[in-house]
Amino acid sequence: MQDFFDMGGYAGFVWPSYGIAAVVLALLFVFTWRLLKTSERRLAQLQAARGRRPRRDRAGDAPAAAAPHETAPAEPADAAGEMR
Repeated sequence: MQDFFDMGGYAGFVWPSYGIAAVVLALLFVFTWRLLKTSERRLAQLQAARGRRPRRDRAGDAPAAAAPHETAPAEPADAAGEMR
């Protein structure tokens, strides 16, 4: 078992590498999680300022109804793709 932890004489390089990788992954998780929470709060603020209900939790509830201007059909375009 000691041979495994010695890593063939390279333990001084291998184990710190594992430690650094673990710290980097943990920091990446924390920063990503904090950014997600910040973005969710900002989205809720923007939706509230726009007069829409905030998005429901991830419990499987139905999403909020779309605003009328979001469901209105687009104006027809002519053959060249330009709006009339």
